Amino acid sequence: MNRLRIGLIGAGGIARHRHIPVLLELKHEVEVIAVCDINLETARQAAVSFHQPLVTDDYRDVLPKVDAVIICTPNKFHAEAAIAALDAGVHVMCEKPMAMTAEEGNEMLEASRRSGKQLMIAYHYRSMKESQAAKKLVEAGEIGAPMVARVQALRRRKVPGWGVFTNKELQGGGSLIDFGCHFLDLSLWLLGSPKPVEVSGNTYNKLSRMPDQINEWGRVDHTTFEVDDHVTAYIRFENGATMLFETSWAANVKEDKEYVSISGDTGGVDLFPLEVNQAKHGMLLDSTPNFVPGEADPGLFQLQNFVDACRGDGTLIIKPEDALYVQQIVDAIYKSSVERRSILL
Repeated sequence: MNRLRIGLIGAGGIARHRHIPVLLELKHEVEVIAVCDINLETARQAAVSFHQPLVTDDYRDVLPKVDAVIICTPNKFHAEAAIAALDAGVHVMCEKPMAMTAEEGNEMLEASRRSGKQLMIAYHYRSMKESQAAKKLVEAGEIGAPMVARVQALRRRKVPGWGVFTNKELQGGGSLIDFGCHFLDLSLWLLGSPKPVEVSGNTYNKLSRMPDQINEWGRVDHTTFEVDDHVTAYIRFENGATMLFETSWAANVKEDKEYVSISGDTGGVDLFPLEVNQAKHGMLLDSTPNFVPGEADPGLFQLQNFVDACRGDGTLIIKPEDALYVQQIVDAIYKSSVERRSILL
């Protein structure tokens, strides 16, 4: 089998720590042909892992040489690079979030449709084996019709003080667009990917704008901090389902928390850890599995799915239409907070 020729666009932390290790694990199925970064030295360092790939600071040099690209740039450049790749007949895996705005995300989706090439947004929480198991339980009817999602993605005083995470111009936002979007995607998927119709949200950054704050993940300049560090929202869907959502980089809570709970009309499923809560046989039953089958590395599971879809051997776990719903919700939360009203979609 010919290996899928892949180019890396962006060679920073997410490329080095998540994508390059799994690309090496799948070396019999993929071949990294090119590595691109605006910092050529960063590109050269990443390229050492592979066999003499092209090293460049211009992603347009990559496109004629590859079958697929993995985009790991700051959010501001996702749409530009993805659309150029798709229009060049190249499959795209793009790091989350899909784009800076839903308008850009829709342009990416249209490019995928007209090119006939795959577009996958790297929401890797779906690829966790616990998430895959939860989806199987929901689809098997173990909780009945999903109705309510309760979602928390909270870190205690862990604003990322490196890279461009707090740069609003390059990223578009903070804790919501960086961290919370993973859990929006996962919970929407477990709900059955319903269309969002109304969003009411509020964003905060008072804590990170106070001087002399304790922060475990590096120094943050409180005088220039412009993005959100805490967000809450209430989301209503076309099918009547609802979501209670909260995310934070800097919550004043006892410990970090990642939690997704889906309540249906006959039971519920919780993550993390995976638990099933049911009402059966006149009893309230709670269960925690002793063994959850699946790939332990969600990055490997995700990349294998992308490679299979590019070859026509499978379908994407994460469809671009789903990622666009996430982007619409993110946009609406920010708009709702600024305008202090619910946003209809």
